[in-house]
Formats: sequence, structure tokens, C-alpha cells
Amino acid sequence: MARSTRPAVPGPVPDALRPSAAERARTVAGRPGAAVCAPGIDGSRVLAHATTDCGRVLVVVPTDGEVCAAVSSAPDGDLAALVLVTDHAPVPLRDPVRAQVWLSGWLTPVRPADQRAATLAFADVAPVAELLDVGRGNSLLRLDLAEVVLGEGGVVVEVAPEAYLEAEPDPLAGIEATALRHLVSAHPDELSALRSWVPPCWRGEDAVVQPLGLDRFGFRLRIEHRHGTRDLRVPFGAPVTSPDALGPAVHRLLCAAQRNCPGH
Repeated sequence: MARSTRPAVPGPVPDALRPSAAERARTVAGRPGAAVCAPGIDGSRVLAHATTDCGRVLVVVPTDGEVCAAVSSAPDGDLAALVLVTDHAPVPLRDPVRAQVWLSGWLTPVRPADQRAATLAFADVAPVAELLDVGRGNSLLRLDLAEVVLGEGGVVVEVAPEAYLEAEPDPLAGIEATALRHLVSAHPDELSALRSWVPPCWRGEDAVVQPLGLDRFGFRLRIEHRHGTRDLRVPFGAPVTSPDALGPAVHRLLCAAQRNCPGH
């Protein structure tokens, strides 16, 4: 009997083919846009934030702002606080918030003697202009981490701080937004091929399917209906390890969907 050339519709993806909660938390925490919540402070936006390769959570805030004032007036300069990072989809969606990470702990000033090393470690993962003004209008604070919570896809998961600090962000995080925008704006045929992996029972005349995310394990699609949404993961044949490996992985995935590769 001849082998079928039609790719199977993906079913539930095993845990081994998706990022761990710790990896997702590190990836989401690396997104721009964070706010600090603390007693008397209801979501003060920070200028920049980062989790360094050596496992330190750092934030840059205005020296004359409410966060620095609260830290200075706290006993021993140790302020119980929460840093909230929100991840927004790079393409238009009905609900643009993809995930949030809550990093809870105690904010303390980085000592002047440690500022240079901390600033360099910050710049290694997030080379932002705000670092240039640390000590000259901006202050660098350290969050001693006590709790990490990831909210994504309607599920809230607690991540051990040690697991969070040991995890690495997804290797495609830096190019994900550009890749998804380019897919939507310039590659309608390829996007249509990705949409073909959505099970027919999930589709309807009113369904809109858009790319929700991209990571080393594959694409995530958002299926929007009149009365709700569903998400689907479309995995690569094998996880990619770098941005350079993304093109071939996408090509193999699309070939499988379009049934136009030799040997399929």
C-alpha cells in the first residue's frame, strides 16, 4: 500500500516538545515593558529591566521617582515589591496579551561598588540606553527573588525561583516579532500552509487564524471565533538551536503541510 502523502493533523503535543514553564517565564520576563507594584505603588513603570546571565534580576528606575523614594524609606532599604512583565503579541489579535510574569521579592539599591559590574551584566542581555544614565538621574535596583508566577493561555503556574534563574530564554526570542510580522505581511501562501494544520473541527466560516508565537519548538496559532479562541501548537520536526537554523526548520514544516517535498 502506498504511503499517504497527507501530513497528519497535529494532536496534543507532548511536554518534551514545548518549552518548560521556567523557560517560558525567562522568555516572557525578557520582553520590554514592566511595572513595579509595592505598598503605596500601583504599577509604576520601570525604565528597563533584565535577568542577567548570572541570575540577578535588575531594574532601572528614575532616581527621583516613587520607586526609589519607597526603597529609600523602607526599613534597611529593603522594599517588598512585585515586578510585572507583560508580553504582547507582535501581530494584531483580539486579545493581544499573550502572557505575564510576576517576579516577587525585595528591591534594594545596587551598591555603588557593584554598579559597574551589574550594569555590564545588564547590558549583556539588554543593551538599553537607560543604562548610560545610571548614577546620573537613573538608579539601578536589585530584586532578591522570592516567587515567580507565569500566566499564559488561561493557566497560572508557579515556577521555583531556582528553576527560573537556571533556565535560558528561547533562542528565537530576539527575532520572533520580526519573523511573525514578516510572515503575515509578505508570505500569505506560507501562512495559509500553516493554517492548514488547524483541525477542520476547529475551523468555521467565522474563524480567523493568526500566528500567536514562535519558539524553538515551533509555531503557535491563535484561532479566533465569534464566541472565543483556541490555541494550537504546530511543532518543528526537531527543536531549533539558533536563529540560523530557523529557515530550514520552517521550510521542512511548510513542505510537509504543502505536500511538495521529495519523499513525502
